[in-house]
Amino acid sequence: MKIFKNKADFRTYLDAVKSDKKSLGFVPTMGALHQGHASLIEKGLEQNDMVVVSVFVNPTQFDNREDLIKYPRTLEDDVQLLKKISKDQIVVFAPTVADIYGDNVISESFSYDGLEHEMEGKFRDGHFDGVGTIIKRLFNIVKPDRAYFGEKDFQQLMIIKKLVEKLDLPVQVIGCKIHRDEDGLAMSSRNTRLKPEYRLAAPFIYKTLVTAKEKFGTISANKVTEWVEQQFEKHDLLELEYFIIANSETLKTVKRKSKYNSYRAFIAVYADDIRLIDNIALN
Repeated sequence: MKIFKNKADFRTYLDAVKSDKKSLGFVPTMGALHQGHASLIEKGLEQNDMVVVSVFVNPTQFDNREDLIKYPRTLEDDVQLLKKISKDQIVVFAPTVADIYGDNVISESFSYDGLEHEMEGKFRDGHFDGVGTIIKRLFNIVKPDRAYFGEKDFQQLMIIKKLVEKLDLPVQVIGCKIHRDEDGLAMSSRNTRLKPEYRLAAPFIYKTLVTAKEKFGTISANKVTEWVEQQFEKHDLLELEYFIIANSETLKTVKRKSKYNSYRAFIAVYADDIRLIDNIALN
């Protein structure tokens, strides 16, 4: 398996791949890979000759410096997981911060036509500018035909699609369904940091989403939201940051349901100091 840690050597290699007319998939990650990442990579291998997996903890998308410092960095383990998927069709790009940003580790500013002001944008200052900055730079380095993102970060997926549209980038952005543990918890690199009692409690998040979906069929969005808030008020370990029912395309909070629109429920919860997000399609 080829592993590149600097941009210059990586680009030279990719130029040779492109000259052979091979199609290229791309899965950008921050490492600490799990089966959710593996499912994205496997989808990429189904649709492309090769898949690039980037492993880069992007400093500009963290609004909490302590979270950046604590974020797991496990490149050797990540490579072992990737080798089990494919040793010769996956290429790893694990650059340094200096290689990506030079001496200027700051975000560009982006407008995503309002998508950035909803949900996560209200709670994580500058987060989506950081996301746009790194994705734009990685797309310009890798120049993939297709890029794969999980729907667990549904708002991020929508924002990346908007970024590609507005910058007219020649890449197809493909969203992939949420990969879950057997108990329903959405897979995340942060899950490895959960203390045992919080890991046992965390599946309550998805269980609540499933029941909220059932209730959405018969009662108003406001009533569903009130019910969810009440469930977390009674929970001893999990602290609800937000629960929002929104239009799946605009991400605007729904005021009145319409049979002509599609909706999703979005949730952010603290399990001790670990922030977990999830979502579910409602119709």
